[in-house]
Amino acid sequence: MKRKRLQLGIAIVGVIAVLAVVVYLAFGFDAQPVADYGGTYVEGVVGNPRYMNPLLCQSNSVDCDIVALVFTGLTTVGNDGVIEPDLAESWDISTDSTVYTFYLRQDAVWHDGAPVTAADVIYTVSIMQDSEFQGDSFLSEMWQTVVVDQIDEYTVRFTLREPFSPFLEHTTIGLLPSHILANVSASELGDSAFNASPIGTGPFKMSQVSATEVELVANSDYYNPRPYLDSIVLKFYSDYASLLEARERGEIAGMSRVQPEQLEAVAKDDDLTLYSAPLSGYTLVYLNLDRPAFQDPAVRQALMYALDRQALVDDIVYGQGIVIDTPIMPHSWAFDDNLDTYNYNQNKAISLLEQSGWFDDDGDGIRERGTTRLQFILSTNEDDSVRVAIVDAIARQLAEVGIAVVPDTVSWTTLVDEMLRPRAYDAVLLGWQDLPPDPDPYPYWHSSQATQTGLNFANYISSTADALLQQARATTDQDERYELYRSFQALFVEDVPSVVLYQPVYTYAVDSGVYGVQVAPMTTGSDRFANVASWYMATQRLLDE
Repeated sequence: MKRKRLQLGIAIVGVIAVLAVVVYLAFGFDAQPVADYGGTYVEGVVGNPRYMNPLLCQSNSVDCDIVALVFTGLTTVGNDGVIEPDLAESWDISTDSTVYTFYLRQDAVWHDGAPVTAADVIYTVSIMQDSEFQGDSFLSEMWQTVVVDQIDEYTVRFTLREPFSPFLEHTTIGLLPSHILANVSASELGDSAFNASPIGTGPFKMSQVSATEVELVANSDYYNPRPYLDSIVLKFYSDYASLLEARERGEIAGMSRVQPEQLEAVAKDDDLTLYSAPLSGYTLVYLNLDRPAFQDPAVRQALMYALDRQALVDDIVYGQGIVIDTPIMPHSWAFDDNLDTYNYNQNKAISLLEQSGWFDDDGDGIRERGTTRLQFILSTNEDDSVRVAIVDAIARQLAEVGIAVVPDTVSWTTLVDEMLRPRAYDAVLLGWQDLPPDPDPYPYWHSSQATQTGLNFANYISSTADALLQQARATTDQDERYELYRSFQALFVEDVPSVVLYQPVYTYAVDSGVYGVQVAPMTTGSDRFANVASWYMATQRLLDE
């Protein structure tokens, strides 16, 4: 009997050993790691929060980062700039394109468990419409003319006074909870305690905030799949150099943005993965088209050929830019990728100038036509070292084809108030950033905006461009808008009302132990969190079938 028991015991041990080997081999060779819940991601950001509120955050990048994680709007922006459903599951547009009816999803709740309803939409819009609204004016200018009606608990209607195709982009703004803020007026919102402990509808919700960091935890009631990460901590630093030092000390797993001059140092960290994406904006040289020399289209075209824009990007911004030719971004649905472009060609530039009568007859290195010398002052703001370097490089490049550029640096206030607005300049190096996802160029290039309060700083006057831009913002048919913008881009390339240089690239760094991070063209730096619900640090192993 004892011998049989001993044999049975040996057999059982043998079976267990065999099973252990099988399981080991299976998980070692056939199992696949997949995302699991858990983990805290710690990222360093520059600055401190002030208004963690979607209506008041625009001037503070840290506020915008937190808002991107905590709040959502009726709609959101897809990778190609197309507006997609979010808190609204769908919408209708009237045949005359002036009435938009939104149908809210009925499974969305605020972080405190209250349902999201049309009342929240009504309250949010009413704040932006109020004359005492303390946020950026661009948020309120359009909404002030919109009539808002609540149809039922989950349906809201917007009525515009005229067709305005960029309207949908305005519905991406994060909603505010009326059940918490209903008694807070527009003038009181900036002082509300809500800004320090916000309640939103996003994938993460506020846990705690201090002078040095904010902690956000996963929203288990999120109407989309729950984030894999348990929490995100944003640590506050004074500048980008401090971010790199914090990473070297092991304090953070991610850097919110890597400056171009930091790329080489960051690349030495083998545990960091760099992610880059084009940022919605562009750097350009505004040409004052009222100046005699710039009224000649050949001169403007010659400038494009004479500038080695790729060298400017490579040498001055460390490759963190994409050379472009028009103010419509390459990632936009409205971009024409068959557009004729300007490639660096000094001989072509010289040929254009000489065909138009610009010669250096006196041998001083500067071309002239009659008594007009091909010379201008190129100004920029003195506190931006990158722009100052670009101005100097442009002067050197254009001198090679006989165009004299006098570099000029002034304070930002002087540049805007005394030069740009009154159009008292020859040429100005400037940059636009955080441009909205809707590609509408109307505010920047329509002749009606060539005023001291408008943004058409070049004084570009073209009846053809005006007609294209007006028609494009008056139709909601995307195919029709594309054709109109395609024609506008072709006209812009031909006219060269100003010299577009490049679109900036946003680069951020995340520890290689954080998975699922995806990059896409960004409207703002906060868009790096666009797919944050899919980021994960914990994994589990599943056997392949």
